[in-house]
Parts: sequence; C-alpha cells; structure tokens
Amino acid sequence: MVLATYKWTNKKYHQAIDSGIFSNESVELLRGDIVVMAPERESHAYYNTEVADYFRNLLQSRAKIRDAKPITLPNDSEPQPDIAIVHPLGQGYLRHHPYPANIFLIIEFSQATLSKDLGEKKDIYAEAGIMEYWVVDIKNAQLTVFRDLWNGQYQSKQALISGTIFPLAFPDVSVPVQQLIHP
Repeated sequence: MVLATYKWTNKKYHQAIDSGIFSNESVELLRGDIVVMAPERESHAYYNTEVADYFRNLLQSRAKIRDAKPITLPNDSEPQPDIAIVHPLGQGYLRHHPYPANIFLIIEFSQATLSKDLGEKKDIYAEAGIMEYWVVDIKNAQLTVFRDLWNGQYQSKQALISGTIFPLAFPDVSVPVQQLIHP
C-alpha cells in the first residue's frame, strides 16, 4: 500500500483556518505539514511569559515582542515560536504575520520538544533567513544560540549556562543568560 500525503501551502493553510477547520486544534504549519503542537506545561508558560515581559521592558518601542503568535515563512511554514522579536510595524500586522525580513530574533523554550527545536525548527528558521535563533532548554538550564547564517544554514552554535549575550540586531543591549534560563 502506498501512503499519499497532502502538502499544504501557506495560502491553503490560511484558507483552512478561515473556514474553521482547525478551530479546536493547536497546530502549526512546518514545511507543508500540519503539526499538532504539544500542550504547554506550567514551567514552559512561566518562562515564556517572564522572558517576553523582560524583553518588552528591555527593548520598549525598539521592537514588538510577540509570544506564541504565528510568523509566515516562505518554505510553506507558519510556526508559532514562543517569542518572536520583530519590527514594530503596528497595524501592518493586521494584513500579515511577520515575515523573515520583519524578524530580529526567535526564541523557543523547550521542555518536551528539544529535539524538534534544535533540529527541524532550527533548519526551518535558517532556510527562511532568520538571522538569529535561541533555544532555552528548561530541563538542563542551558541557552543554545544559532547565528552566522550562510546558504540557509546556521554556521555558529553556542551553548551557554552563564555570561551575557548581545542580540545581533541590538548590539548595545546586554542580556544576562541567567535571565533566560532562570527568569
């Protein structure tokens, strides 16, 4: 028996959402596949909220902090990263979710989804041209930073448990690693 699958485009995915097909589901589109999102546990929700609030206070009007909201990528993907730090386009986001050119930084908090976040999602973000991607491993209290995008792949991977990091888009802003792994 041959298994046939259907690949979704961003356009078809949006049409399905508009028709109410996924009204009771928490899903995201990854490379044309509709993926059910893992339920969020208390620690994940806590980290996400605290770090999003930290960045809102830190960056103020320089960026918009979108937590658990979709972004639209050209590789038939519309993930919902835990935090997307984006250009403050105001009502521009009434017409579209942030595109790669609008995104400064993506942050994911991982508890049950670490391999997905360090693998498939990392690759999707790199292919789409997201310049910087951070993964907070909640269980192991570690931040993994992906940078130096070249030819659709991150060339640099750095694992941090302490120190200070400076987001590429905001080199004048210092972020203590402890603020991310122990908010």
